[in-house]
Amino acid sequence: MSLDNYDMYKDGDNWAIKKRGNDKNTKVFKDLNKTEATQQAAALLKEKGNASLKIRKENGQIQEERTYPRSADPKNSPG
Repeated sequence: MSLDNYDMYKDGDNWAIKKRGNDKNTKVFKDLNKTEATQQAAALLKEKGNASLKIRKENGQIQEERTYPRSADPKNSPG
C-alpha cells in the first residue's frame, strides 16, 4: 500500500500542508494555532486516506509523523 506524503510547516503567520513533490501548498490554515491546524490537517488526510503527515516545528525540524488511517502505518517502521 502506497502512502501520499505530506509536510505540515509554518508558512509566514499560518500553518500549511504540502504534498511532497508539489510546489504549491495543498491547504493553508489561516488564523489557526498549530494544534487547531493539526486537527484540521488530520481530518483532511483521513478523508483522502493512506497518507503520511510529518509535522514540523517552526524551525523546520520534524516533531512527529502520523499516518492516516492508522491501519496504513507500515508495520516495519519504528514507533
